[in-house]
Amino acid sequence: MNRFDFSPYRRSTVGFDRLFDLLENNARGQSGDNYPPFNIERRDEDAYLITIAVAGFRAEDLDITAQQNLLVVQGRKRDEEANGEMLHVGIANRGFERRFELADFVRVANADLHDGLLAIDLVREVPEAMKPKKVAINGKKLEVVENRPDTDQDERADAA
Repeated sequence: MNRFDFSPYRRSTVGFDRLFDLLENNARGQSGDNYPPFNIERRDEDAYLITIAVAGFRAEDLDITAQQNLLVVQGRKRDEEANGEMLHVGIANRGFERRFELADFVRVANADLHDGLLAIDLVREVPEAMKPKKVAINGKKLEVVENRPDTDQDERADAA
């Protein structure tokens, strides 16, 4: 497996430690276990949907824990005895744990289990204090001009 060396970037950047740690841990943690399968869908700019195939699990067998920047989904199967002798066991009957690293300000909005699919809605909500704001210069409010030719400059040139 090829590993990417982030040390040159770590030396020349400030405040990106968490990003580099995530990339290195993800590369190290690729165990090849793809159970249970899942999809990640971007619904719009600030909404995502994680769908996990959890056939055979009931809602009470699943545990979803949302922490800061981390979503953990666990499934614990209860031991159920078959009424007869099992000749073939092809349906996975094992517990699992899936971890998803979340960006800042991403929260779990809803979780729904339907037809063996666990759907988890995620929403990014940036606090007002973190959103970009216009800054007044000398107490005057700035106006944003949308890609129009600078007519004021043409008028000033004509007046001169």
